[in-house]
Amino acid sequence: MKKEIIIFGTGEIAELAHLYITKDSDYDIVAFTADQDLMEGKSFLGKPLVAFEEVLEKYPPSKYSMHVALSYSKLNQVRKKKYFEAKEKGYELVSYICSKSVIWDDVLIGDNCFILENQTIQPTVKIGNNVMIWSGNHLGHGCVIKDHSYLSSHICISGHTIIGESCFIGVNSTFKDFVSVGNRVFVGMGASISRDINDGAVVLAPKSTILDAIDKMAIKIKKIYFNL
Repeated sequence: MKKEIIIFGTGEIAELAHLYITKDSDYDIVAFTADQDLMEGKSFLGKPLVAFEEVLEKYPPSKYSMHVALSYSKLNQVRKKKYFEAKEKGYELVSYICSKSVIWDDVLIGDNCFILENQTIQPTVKIGNNVMIWSGNHLGHGCVIKDHSYLSSHICISGHTIIGESCFIGVNSTFKDFVSVGNRVFVGMGASISRDINDGAVVLAPKSTILDAIDKMAIKIKKIYFNL
């Protein structure tokens, strides 16, 4: 018999969680919940929608578990806040891990994680609580992803790298082995990390040499044709 759970959220992430969990897990989604002032109607995706302020009465944690399905808004702080609020109400927060990945059996994964398809997660990796990992990433052996972080797609994290708490890691970024990334770090699309990064840093990819060449050519054309 499938374990019955409630999804917190009514946005795009909640819709995706509903799709993945319904098609690829041992959980049965029986209802959704959201903050009362953000609710629109009393149902979502054909399931009851209950105010978070009233969820204990209708779906007590003694019978139901929960998954908080929110995005990386405000550098994951909204999802982090609701994660702790749900824990305070006594709910077990379940993780979804897509079956269409390669994950070694000694990998440690915390609660309320949402890990999509086509991951290569090598031995002894540790993934904290409330972590979202989008599709198609490589997590090298011995690396650590700390609580409340978000990893987008096609990221290559080399062995023994540490990603701190509440980080955002952009598409196609790469990390050298044995690098330590601090907490609340924003890593932009295509960035290459080859040294330790302090808390609160913003790391962006260098401007492409091709784009530089295009810019220079555009300036030459303007000078030739427009006498600038």
